[in-house]
Amino acid sequence: MKVEVGICTKPDIKVDYYDGYAIIHDVMIGVQFHWQRFENQKFRGEIKIIDNPDGTQTAVNVIDVEEYLKSVISSEMSGTSMVELLKAHAIISRSWVIRKIQARKALSNQNTKTDVVLDGDGRHIAWYGAEPHLNFDVCADDHCQRYYGCQRATNPVVAEAVEATKGMVLTYNGDICDCRYHKCCGGKTERYSVCWEDADYPYLTPVTDDFCGQATPDVLRQVLNDYDLETRGYHDWEVTYSPDELRSIIKERSGIDFGTILDLTPVKVGESGRIYELKITGTLRTLTIGKELEIRKWLSHSHLYSSAFTVSRTADGGFRLTGKGWGHGVGLCQIGAAVMAHKGYNYKEILQHYYPGTEI
Repeated sequence: MKVEVGICTKPDIKVDYYDGYAIIHDVMIGVQFHWQRFENQKFRGEIKIIDNPDGTQTAVNVIDVEEYLKSVISSEMSGTSMVELLKAHAIISRSWVIRKIQARKALSNQNTKTDVVLDGDGRHIAWYGAEPHLNFDVCADDHCQRYYGCQRATNPVVAEAVEATKGMVLTYNGDICDCRYHKCCGGKTERYSVCWEDADYPYLTPVTDDFCGQATPDVLRQVLNDYDLETRGYHDWEVTYSPDELRSIIKERSGIDFGTILDLTPVKVGESGRIYELKITGTLRTLTIGKELEIRKWLSHSHLYSSAFTVSRTADGGFRLTGKGWGHGVGLCQIGAAVMAHKGYNYKEILQHYYPGTEI
């Protein structure tokens, strides 16, 4: 099975060919997140260049799914990770991408971005699914799955993990699972509907996870790539804003001037502690916003690590957000799964922990 992966869109894409590889320069990764940067990437397979109506070009890599997975599991986690973690990740990444290939073939609009704005009720609720792409099956960044070129998939353990699980997918009642995952849950995973549309899957429900809090520096150095290792203090974190500073950030990120921020009030909170409706009270405007990603975007210059935070006031009248976890919290916790593998759990046990009731 082939997958078509959108690598980047920009003016005048240049592709160099060397020693059997295609090289694309200045590919942006971590788009709009705190670790956003550019890098040069190498690819196997076919590279297609699509000319877009706005004058930009899109580079698409057409590659076998199993080869694609070697890059995905070593872009999401490090290729030096323990093999049982990589096996588990190969299975969920394979399951996710096959669902997307099938959805595009069926011209499905499943999980599209949805905005609900009810001005009369003072609410702005938005969620962002993995929207179907027009010119390819999946993109190469966090919007879909990280796919940062074959230069990351050089460790023989990566090839071992993909080969050992070749063709395996995770299913529930015979259907391929929508295998969501994130970096660190902070102690408990979350329900699907907290982050996306008001629908749930029996295997994407809150699971208590004592593992991610046990990650040692040695484990993290083994399983995280350089761009993730730069992020510290994500299991338990804190940010502090003055009312005027918070006003400026929210105005920059939302386009709405709330005036001086008077209060942040959680309205709906998931079982993991992730807020998915938050009331912002200002001197000029009051609005309830959601879901979790919208909250994370509006309250930071990039994104908060998660929406699992409590709000308190500082002595000078500012706001302190005390949070836990990194990411949406649904499905597999990558740091927790890494600790499980380090403790001797195999890939089947890891998957059963994070996706209860599923089968391989």
